[in-house]
Amino acid sequence: MAGDAPVLVAPDDFKGTLSAAGVAGALARGLRGAGLEAEELPVADGGGGTLDVLLRALGGERRSARVSDPLGRPVDAEYGLLPGGRVAVVEMAQASGLMRVAEGERDAWAASTRGTGELVAAAVAAGAEEVILGVGGSATTDGGQGAVEALNEAGVSPELVVLCDSDVAWEDCARVFGPQKGADEEMVRRLEERLDELARTAPRDPRGLPLTGGAGGIAGGLWAHHGARLALGSAYILDAIGFDALMRSSWFVVAGEGTLDEQTPTGKAVCEVARRCREAGVDCHGVVGHNELEVADARDLGLASVREAGSLEELEAAARAIGEEALAVA
Repeated sequence: MAGDAPVLVAPDDFKGTLSAAGVAGALARGLRGAGLEAEELPVADGGGGTLDVLLRALGGERRSARVSDPLGRPVDAEYGLLPGGRVAVVEMAQASGLMRVAEGERDAWAASTRGTGELVAAAVAAGAEEVILGVGGSATTDGGQGAVEALNEAGVSPELVVLCDSDVAWEDCARVFGPQKGADEEMVRRLEERLDELARTAPRDPRGLPLTGGAGGIAGGLWAHHGARLALGSAYILDAIGFDALMRSSWFVVAGEGTLDEQTPTGKAVCEVARRCREAGVDCHGVVGHNELEVADARDLGLASVREAGSLEELEAAARAIGEEALAVA
């Protein structure tokens, strides 16, 4: 198949800097500059970019609704309706994301998921019966309490599929993610106590279950109160956009991610892409904004090589080098 098949370009976004589609375009240009055919397939892990990736691959339309941000201020947030209108895609970060709060405003205690519940309710009002909710990148650690209240007030309970970008359990989410949302050690303890109380009084106890800690516990809260199905976002999205078939018909794959280090969760898209490639016997090369992995550790993930590139120009150059090296040994 070498040289006769296209290269599949399947990067996630570089959070805060480059979209998955932008990264894919730059990588594809580099491969084409080396004389290879490239197919672009931006991916996501349930966090930022989930809406863009699913609409790009599956079609559908964007809608907008006025909802609450993490601190209760009105904002306009987007959601998507897939073809037919029965299924909606909601990205939590649009309403309750850390991007909505300036660094000096971060308040891990006060930040609420209410706006996410309002956005889901807006999708249901537009005709959706099922909502795919990506919950990465949140500013919140309220156990989904705000979202649950908003859904109950709206009187809606759609079929919910919650996509998580890590498998952290409910009781660990404050400790693992609280500091990036503005919580110091004392605040983390208070958040843990609040989450324990919410778990004790919920219809189902989310403690001890993987994925329930997603986005400060909104995953577990929606599971406990609204029967949400929880899924690892990277695996769900790769299945939804037909990654496996495209990967198996490719010469090799180029994946991308903002950062790759020992703390990179296995649920991240680059890890899921590399795992699937390894199992199928297809080489996978990584291009990342920042890499701290040793060569042996990268190979353990399933990556044949890892290059750093932080700009569109650097991404294009890195992909061109990958393509030229592949042709040289083909």
